[in-house]
Amino acid sequence: MKKSIKDLGDIRGKRALVRVDVNVPLDENKNVTDDTRIQAIVPTVNFLKEKGAKIILMAHLGRPKGEKNPEFTLEPVAKYMARVFGEDIMFIPSVEEMAHYVEKLADGKIALLENIRYYKAEEAKDDDMTFAKELAQYGDFYVNDAFGAAHRNHTSTAKLAKILKPAVSGLLMEKEIRCLSQALDNPTRPFTAVVGGAKVSSKIGVLENLLDKVDNMIIGGGMAYTFVKARGGKIGNSICEDDQLEVATAIVKKAQEKGVKLVMATDVLVTDDFSGNGTNKFVKIDEIPDGFEGVDAGEESRKAFADVLKSSKTILMNGPVGAFENPKFAEGTKAVLAAIVEATKNGATSVIGGGDSVSAAKKFCKAEDFTHVSTGGGASLEFIEGKILPGVAALDDK
Repeated sequence: MKKSIKDLGDIRGKRALVRVDVNVPLDENKNVTDDTRIQAIVPTVNFLKEKGAKIILMAHLGRPKGEKNPEFTLEPVAKYMARVFGEDIMFIPSVEEMAHYVEKLADGKIALLENIRYYKAEEAKDDDMTFAKELAQYGDFYVNDAFGAAHRNHTSTAKLAKILKPAVSGLLMEKEIRCLSQALDNPTRPFTAVVGGAKVSSKIGVLENLLDKVDNMIIGGGMAYTFVKARGGKIGNSICEDDQLEVATAIVKKAQEKGVKLVMATDVLVTDDFSGNGTNKFVKIDEIPDGFEGVDAGEESRKAFADVLKSSKTILMNGPVGAFENPKFAEGTKAVLAAIVEATKNGATSVIGGGDSVSAAKKFCKAEDFTHVSTGGGASLEFIEGKILPGVAALDDK
């Protein structure tokens, strides 16, 4: 376990250097269109405020690639955050000007530093600590609450924690680690994973690691057609990774050896026009006609998925089971989410683990319908794969 801000003593008047993830989408007028990530850091910031710390937030927006590009300025995010917290947020325009601004920051007040990725040294792959040392002089302790960036070995997410002590997790980071760890390492059984998405290649690590832990695995989405082709089925024009056929076969074999029940679609919705405006029909998953591609789980499959999920006590979802972005192809993913919501109401622990599954969960459900909805896309994926996240590893142990 890692230390959190709850383990710090008296921090009144102390400067908290806090890495957060407020990499939010903005429209062409620079208005925030989804503030989920901003809302997620509110508990940590409020905790530090109540303790009277001076709060200096560091974050990135987009990929400015080490250039001071006004397109990626965090200034509109600071203005939005001022409304969320109901008070002015001091905006620090550059690292070079930090001393001047931090000196003026009152106890319990919040500042936001301009996009940390404006500096090439932030993302440098080397072990040079110069930039970390420069930042460290403006803090008395370090907090990482940016789970979404915890898989990055960057200066503000990992290197700084090695220099500025104590280095602790924020409340969001603590919750992310706790919920994902509990699901993976200490699940109430039966434990079911839903693994979806387009490609087997991007989920090999996830599939491999989960097969050592779960009782049931539902495989859906575009990656299912690679499994179907591997066993000799006809998949028409469906997405398929021919270079992953042997991997798919090995995963099926490993599941049998481990006694894991693999639940795959038996029928699918296919279309001859991905916009949804052509012919859409249900067929057996291994009998997809030429000119058609699979885009969603069929009615039989939805029921089979739901039955497994409703009888589960721990559920981890990583990836949708269809092209849910189009309402005509969303019913399978909706059915899976509805079953997870029902299981959660009946006492199951449910974790929605990053990426497109979070987008789907937000689109069709409310966050409070689940035990935990992860804020990290790539970070969740790597955590579920069993990888060490640099941003977590660098924090102080309890």
